[in-house]
Amino acid sequence: MITRRQFLKTATAAAAGVAAAPSIVTSAALGAANRAPASERIVVGVIGTGGRGRDVMRAFMAQPDTQVVAVCDCFADRRKDAQDDVNRNYGNQDCASYLDMFDILGRPDIDALLIATGDNWHSGVSLLAARAGKDMYCEKPMSVTIAESRAVSDTMRRLGRVFQCGTQRRSISHFQFAASLAISGKLGKLTELQAEEAGGLQDVHQTILPAEPEPPREEFDWDRWLGPATWRPYNKEYPSRGFWSGDWDFSGGSVTEWGSHTVDLCQWANQSDHTGPVEFWKEGERLIGRYADGVRLVIRTGLRFGSCPVRYEGEEGWVETGDSGEMDANPKSLLENRNFLGGYPPDNHVRAFLDCVITRQQTVSNAEVAHRSISACHVANICKRLGRTVKWDPAKEKFIGDDEANRLCSRAYREPWYL
Repeated sequence: MITRRQFLKTATAAAAGVAAAPSIVTSAALGAANRAPASERIVVGVIGTGGRGRDVMRAFMAQPDTQVVAVCDCFADRRKDAQDDVNRNYGNQDCASYLDMFDILGRPDIDALLIATGDNWHSGVSLLAARAGKDMYCEKPMSVTIAESRAVSDTMRRLGRVFQCGTQRRSISHFQFAASLAISGKLGKLTELQAEEAGGLQDVHQTILPAEPEPPREEFDWDRWLGPATWRPYNKEYPSRGFWSGDWDFSGGSVTEWGSHTVDLCQWANQSDHTGPVEFWKEGERLIGRYADGVRLVIRTGLRFGSCPVRYEGEEGWVETGDSGEMDANPKSLLENRNFLGGYPPDNHVRAFLDCVITRQQTVSNAEVAHRSISACHVANICKRLGRTVKWDPAKEKFIGDDEANRLCSRAYREPWYL
């Protein structure tokens, strides 16, 4: 089978009116007998090399048909650590390190990007990557607003890019098994889906901190980190995850932090990847959504089995699972003949993305699927922010008769950035 890289080389040569000469470099010649030849590898760049970025980058490097060739981050120490990590993995000094993401976006040899910036930049970098002709694996949550993820989905479809959101639980077997019980009807008609929100991040704020001396750009690029968010003077607290993950300008707090996964899994179990709940309201500390088919979506805390647990309830049974790999169900017979491994690796999700880069098929967490899941989280957050019931039209993607809520579907982008 011809590889994507070979196809592109052949197509480019044909367009230039010349015969395409084969270019074969054996893996043995490169000292890596267990790896694909260099001419058949998917060349990867990484934008955002913090903790999560490094973890997923390593999953990419573990694949025999990829080559990470460049890293980029606003923080100098993260750039250096990631570059060293890549060079150590391949046993060379070939990995480039960039302060400016446009240096990676402009490299014609890079096929795909891992985007693992802060939430504020996920949609913006995805759009830039698509316009630069790159496929991408983008960490969750996909967006900070509904308008952003809609723009990403529309752009991926229009430009034919392969997009995988980092909602890797869709590629982990025990979550797949639990969803299959709901989808197959073994729980009976679904009545309620429960999605955990992250503990400790429930309060979302919007705070301007006192100005502090801005570090040199080479040490930390404050303007680029701030990106499309409203400008404010530098303060060292902003880039700390404990601050930005609970600020409306940069993230969506507990609902989008874990809801990106748990609401996504509920959407999948309810076969609602093309739609979302039609209203949300609050019951105590819980956010309650209702789908058009009557199924309730409950965003809550206190479920079992590790981080990001979910529970699916039907008229004939229920199932609950989480990151620990443990599972409980009623009746217990639902768990008979199951065959899966627990755990939390991103490897399967990365592999699924790379396979789609080669085949040009849609990924399991493609841009439209991820948009619908994060939109449900944003609608819930808007309900929470306004402190009242909101009614949502998932076809038109507008709140019904609610100008105040509709204004929260988007945000102004700071120049020169745009959707």
